[in-house]
Amino acid sequence: MRHVLSFLKPYKLPIMAAYTLTLIELMVELLLPLFLGKMINDGVANQDLNNIIMWGSIMILMAFMAFIAGVFNSFYAAHTGLGFAYDIRRQLFYKIQDFSFADLNQYPTSGLVTRFSNDVRQLQNTIFMALRIMAKAPFIAFGGVIMSFIVNPRLALIFLVTVPLLVGFILWVLKVATRLFDRVQRNVDNVNQVMQENLAGMRLIKAFLRHNHEERRFMNANENLAGMMRKTFRFIETSMPILLFVMNMSLLFIIWRGNALAVAGETSTGDVVAIVNYAMRVAMAISMFTFIIMGFSRAKASAERLDDVLKVNTDLIDRADADDNTIVQKGKISFDDVSFAYPDMPDNALQSVSFMVHPNEKLAIMGATGSGKTSLFQLIPHLYDANEGTVYIDDQPVTAYKLGNLRLSIGYVPQNPLLFTGSVADNIAWGKENASKDDVMKAAKDAQIHDTIMDLPDDYNTKIGQKGVNLSGGQKQRISIARALIREPKILMLDDSTSALDLATESRLLESLRRYNCTILIITQKVSTAMSADRILLLNHGETLAIGAHDELLETSSLYRQIVASQFGEEYTYAYQRL
Repeated sequence: MRHVLSFLKPYKLPIMAAYTLTLIELMVELLLPLFLGKMINDGVANQDLNNIIMWGSIMILMAFMAFIAGVFNSFYAAHTGLGFAYDIRRQLFYKIQDFSFADLNQYPTSGLVTRFSNDVRQLQNTIFMALRIMAKAPFIAFGGVIMSFIVNPRLALIFLVTVPLLVGFILWVLKVATRLFDRVQRNVDNVNQVMQENLAGMRLIKAFLRHNHEERRFMNANENLAGMMRKTFRFIETSMPILLFVMNMSLLFIIWRGNALAVAGETSTGDVVAIVNYAMRVAMAISMFTFIIMGFSRAKASAERLDDVLKVNTDLIDRADADDNTIVQKGKISFDDVSFAYPDMPDNALQSVSFMVHPNEKLAIMGATGSGKTSLFQLIPHLYDANEGTVYIDDQPVTAYKLGNLRLSIGYVPQNPLLFTGSVADNIAWGKENASKDDVMKAAKDAQIHDTIMDLPDDYNTKIGQKGVNLSGGQKQRISIARALIREPKILMLDDSTSALDLATESRLLESLRRYNCTILIITQKVSTAMSADRILLLNHGETLAIGAHDELLETSSLYRQIVASQFGEEYTYAYQRL
């Protein structure tokens, strides 16, 4: 929590101003009962109108001062809270941008969204309350007790018993409430996750008529959240009657004892009224503690969740000896006995993989689902670290490159194309900083999507719905490819990125790629696509099974012959073997 609160350092002056104004309000709150007692003793009891007017005028002036101080205090409290929320959201966003894939696996999207919204907002509200209310309440409680002893120590003795008892009780409630609110926030994460999945898969849900199932999922998550919140708020709200009961008993004792002392002539009526006023203020401050405990408990739980993300030691960072001048120039790729396992997974996704791709060579990668094709791709731009062995680019380990230099040289089209809300041109230009209109059109033409774009209502200015919902699978794939081509990369990686294309369009696309001066790696399940490559790499259960040209693998690899036969028929392989 200390790390999160360090974001308040730039706001020292507004915080000092807010607390100074709070002290003015506090001074007024604590002096008014004292002056009221004096007005009763010196004015009302003696029927002295001048004393009544004097003390009344002083009290009105002080109340006006407290009003002005409260207005400016609210301004500084709001300014500090808003600035803190802005700064922590910005830092949180920057931190997540630095996350490796392994780091992202630790935090579901719903949990990060909750931190950005709910947790930050909770801290913002708590900081406002801390500057506006929270600081004043304990000072009024303890200040009221001290002023009571100044007025009449004999009547104030009751506070020596009740206040320490209440403080201990409040600290215990705070400790338990923090744990409960942490569970509440985790249930908020679950509700957000169900909602995100439901909205993302709405078309699939409707197609499969699974709305009843999804409603049950949401109801379970929602009921868990509601149940946890009920349990938490019941616990906190139970503390309020206990606090008020103790304080009201103290008030009754003061009235009873004050009356007895006044009758005996050992104290004045004004002193009794003053101490009763202080006791009421202490009771009001104590009653506010329930509200304060709830806010602070939620803020503490939220701060720990934010702290958990902000303190993540990103495992993929630029190595100390990485050279700014080291850039990818040729596009040669080598895997030297590379093994890799995903975090918290017992088995390796890749096992002792070794191969080399020459500059400007086109390598097709084939294998069954789960054979490690995508895992292999993710090691090249250093999205993960290899557990064993080394990945080389231009005979340099990938760790020798600055991450920025390495990734600027790579065009990566993922298996599931992701488009952003905006125009078609914006999505293509996203791949290159300051891309011109000509760059966008050239990339679109090479990706075989230009003609399709020109048929759209506003051609390149056509707005794309969320995640490209208004485009077909093939259109999304080609826009994603154009986004990679606009970088003019030295290494182009296509992860099954032509699966939705017809053979004619795919053929034209693969032909246009030959005009690029880059090394091409393409994951595919189509033998026709693999045949256009210079060589084919076969993976099986994360291991290198074979590598070679189409003709070589037909002769040497039984697995490749099975793949070819499944797509072209047994007659093709039989005829080839006879040749």
